[in-house]
Amino acid sequence: MRLLSFAAALLLTSACARQQVSVTTPTSAPPSGQVSATDAAPTSANTVDPVYAHIPESDTTHRPQWLKARIAAVLAERKRNPITRIFLYDYRGQKVYYVSAPCCDQFSQVFDTQGTLMCNPDGGITGKGDGKCPDFEKNKTNEKLVWQDPR
Repeated sequence: MRLLSFAAALLLTSACARQQVSVTTPTSAPPSGQVSATDAAPTSANTVDPVYAHIPESDTTHRPQWLKARIAAVLAERKRNPITRIFLYDYRGQKVYYVSAPCCDQFSQVFDTQGTLMCNPDGGITGKGDGKCPDFEKNKTNEKLVWQDPR
């Protein structure tokens, strides 16, 4: 079976090699510094991280010690894709911290200001979290970005 997979990969590679396709994406600005209608090159660096149309206000003040420790733990790991983002919201009459899921079918987390896990509002196999705060998306307000992985 392995030999068959290897043979298929080799055949695919050799077929693609004969095409002599070259893909380049320039990322530097044009020499003039200005972009005209005839310029075909992009003027900024490529990125694999999504760029959101709405960039919330960042809040770097009053981070509780437990949150600083959580941020340090994320920075001690390899960079996640998507990157970790932590938001502050008003939810059910209190301030809460939302920590984005590291990947795929994993849960995002909502903590109270003391660092106690309240719920997992999304993620998991169903994408609907653990069911303990099904109204989170609809009822969260006053979004503030507290931290995002800078790497």
